[in-house]
Amino acid sequence: MDTKELLKKVRKIEIKTRRLSDHIFGGEYHSTFKGRGMTFSEVRQYQFGDDVRNIDWNVTARYNEPFIKVFEEERELTMMLLVDISGSELFGTTNQFKNEIITEITATLAFSALQNNDKVGLILFSDQVELFIPPKKGKTHALRIIRELLEFKPKSNKTDIGQALKFLSSVMKKKAIVFVLSDFIGDDYEKTLKITGNKHDVTGIRIYDEREQTIPNLGMVQLEDVETGKLQLVNTQSKKVRNAYAQFNKERVTYFKEAFTKAGCGTLDCRVDESYVKKLLGYFKRRG
Repeated sequence: MDTKELLKKVRKIEIKTRRLSDHIFGGEYHSTFKGRGMTFSEVRQYQFGDDVRNIDWNVTARYNEPFIKVFEEERELTMMLLVDISGSELFGTTNQFKNEIITEITATLAFSALQNNDKVGLILFSDQVELFIPPKKGKTHALRIIRELLEFKPKSNKTDIGQALKFLSSVMKKKAIVFVLSDFIGDDYEKTLKITGNKHDVTGIRIYDEREQTIPNLGMVQLEDVETGKLQLVNTQSKKVRNAYAQFNKERVTYFKEAFTKAGCGTLDCRVDESYVKKLLGYFKRRG
């Protein structure tokens, strides 16, 4: 993609997603996430009815009477966007690939955060962290995020969600609002997610294509695993083969839902041919 074409694409996504974030998501995002972060402010003497969990035992011991920690809402929040750029995202049977929808949703979330004067950062991952853009404010920063989403070429086609979550925990010491955008075909990330969910406000947005749910009866077809490049001849006439494929997909979706629920994290499903606007808005409203 040459520079002129890239800038044109960035501009097109900016116009579409900024309009959405300005008119639809700004207020919803604000009411859903503002005030979730609490920061230590001061200590004062304990009063009847105060939460005993907030007692500052060091000050209490020093003065021989109970003191409690006072917290205040953090005015500025940080949003981290974890985006899966593995090979399976380059799939689509309708007019858009999964990675195109992911780019639009990511841009919309980024502009929603910036509109509320919050910082936003980006982690692009495959089975390794491919790119980390530290959280910052400003339109130029948001446009860089969109540019990377459009242009970045991953070193690997495989996926490891756990690696991305581990990296997030190592670079983000303060609580952040985290959106993980992926098709969640991988597994084995439940333990890492639980640790991340204890510290951050995490939501998994699963982007999928209807054709990934089941294989149609097309006779003998050659299928390629986009993450490994492996080609395999598959007899789609076989009901056993079609059922096994559907079952595999169902297990991955169940794992995604259960792992996020157990970790106290939110989930959102979005099919490539559905309106992600309605899906995001509904999710924000439910959470608000």
